[in-house]
Amino acid sequence: MEITIISAQGLKKTSSLSSLFSNHIRPFITLTTTPHSSLHDPSHVYTTRVDREGGVNPSWGDKFDLSKVIDKSFFYNKNSCIYLQLYTNRALLGPRFLGWCTIPARDILDGFSHVGTARQLSYRLRKKDGSRGHGFVNVVVKLESSIFEGPKRVEPDVRRLPEMSYGRVAIGIPVKMSSEVGDRRSLVV
Repeated sequence: MEITIISAQGLKKTSSLSSLFSNHIRPFITLTTTPHSSLHDPSHVYTTRVDREGGVNPSWGDKFDLSKVIDKSFFYNKNSCIYLQLYTNRALLGPRFLGWCTIPARDILDGFSHVGTARQLSYRLRKKDGSRGHGFVNVVVKLESSIFEGPKRVEPDVRRLPEMSYGRVAIGIPVKMSSEVGDRRSLVV
């Protein structure tokens, strides 16, 4: 699976000491499939470049190949997500967290038509506490065939099938008979 972080829009300028020296933010995004990864835990964390020009409406166009960390089991788990975290790069004080969003696996698969299809998705940013934040993130997701190659079809082993014979117990749908046993129309299902 390939994900492209296209842009963000409507971000809020930070109100801090560093904003006195700069009139705009320098945002970048990290993405991972584990919820607690951060800048300090670099395991499978991908990072966009810092956009020094865009300010509150940055654009990146950075592509990431997630095939090493996402396989088809990712799509079978209803809680699977790609986590995006937005930061601003402050010159003196280091990165500052601006917001986050998740891309659920089901959103990627909804509307999937065929292998190689690119799908554009947009998500509202959330504040650290999960409340509604400022801005949106726009991404494009492209699925590859290797994710959806299912298991090979297995032919049944006829040597392990039970023998067919009469007089064995059968399991079926219970049927209630009416008082007239011979009348087929009187069967009630």
